[in-house]
Amino acid sequence: MTYAPTPPTGGGCRTAPVLKERGQREVFCGLTGIIWLHRKMQDAFFLVVGSRTCAHLLQSAAGVMIFAEPRFATAILEEGDLAGLKDAQDELDAQVDRLLARRPDIKQLFLVGSCPSEVIKLDLAKAAERLSITHGPSVRVLNFSGSGIETTFTEGEDACLASMVPVLPETDARQLVVVGALPDVVEDQMLGLLSGLGIDTVRCLPTRTAADELSVGPNTVFALTQPFLGETHAALLRRHARHLPAPFPYGEEGTTAWLAAIAAEFGVDADTFAKVTDAPRARARAAVSQASEALRGKSVFFMPDSQMEIPLARFLARECGMQPIEVGQPYIHDALHGPDLDLLPAGPQISEGQDVDKQLDRARAARPDLTVCGLGLANPLEAEGLTTKWAIELVFTPVHFYEQAGDLAGLFSRPVRRRNMLGLEAAE
Repeated sequence: MTYAPTPPTGGGCRTAPVLKERGQREVFCGLTGIIWLHRKMQDAFFLVVGSRTCAHLLQSAAGVMIFAEPRFATAILEEGDLAGLKDAQDELDAQVDRLLARRPDIKQLFLVGSCPSEVIKLDLAKAAERLSITHGPSVRVLNFSGSGIETTFTEGEDACLASMVPVLPETDARQLVVVGALPDVVEDQMLGLLSGLGIDTVRCLPTRTAADELSVGPNTVFALTQPFLGETHAALLRRHARHLPAPFPYGEEGTTAWLAAIAAEFGVDADTFAKVTDAPRARARAAVSQASEALRGKSVFFMPDSQMEIPLARFLARECGMQPIEVGQPYIHDALHGPDLDLLPAGPQISEGQDVDKQLDRARAARPDLTVCGLGLANPLEAEGLTTKWAIELVFTPVHFYEQAGDLAGLFSRPVRRRNMLGLEAAE
């Protein structure tokens, strides 16, 4: 089975010059990823070793009520810990003992590093090894960093999933592993499509529970659903799994190309592929066409924030009729983002990293119809008359695969329609 999206008439952006900037950045920290990961992994607990600021960030981002008992918490580093007056490892062991005694439902415990724990060089990897011996095999203890010192907020998920790969059992079975945390309903839709294609040996990383079967080996192929999983990609390659490069499954075209890459790997014939995908493709095209009516011919400017910017720019340009001016992304990984760059029509400035003042100057000069950026920049730009879209909303909202394609277009069209309505009211 072969399917290839029609390449752009004027060529794509894979070989376009990349403006690399290294300066002040405006991003959330990687702890934010816990908010969707703790909902996905039903028997996991995320213990952040950090400050009260870390605790406040998680509490406010999750919107958890004070009497709720979520599956994340913060072990707060006090002044004595930071000054070296207490043994932070002993303190951490005591906190974990109390947590697991009170919550026997926990089967996976993640020790999550933060800026404070990294500044004092607290060795959470050593702690995870020690606690795994103490509390295993009923509880698996792993660690990753959610520090915002060197990361953008979606890299929290990447670091978490990458920490899981080395401890996965070995297998020689021929299988597909789909990588990236998806809402359960979206994951079920995806598994239904793959099952319709006759591909049933499918596993997901992360699994919903620790008991769900997941292993990896030289006969494993994997497909990424999220564009920010560079470390997880590298960890799977080290386990001798093979990556199936494809555009990311945003919109009708991206979803079809993503499925086609898997179908080709597993020898699915064209008739079966058409039978499974024709109806949802038609629904997706109709939904996108309706939702994107306000976007056609409009310009868009992407600030680097979520690592989703390149595939989203491809979706907006090719399926919604928008004109990207600049597509900024914190990091560009050719093995991950190359297929989407191939399809992104030539023309926009591709930038990697950020020097926020310089990029703001370019955005102000361009006056785009829509600017996709982080929360910290949105309100100031709105005050200057620019229409903005919060990048973080694209991570918290189901946007993958056919049934969510219209919703994805709607996330971008709503601020444009709102601006149009406000303009009409002002004119009246």
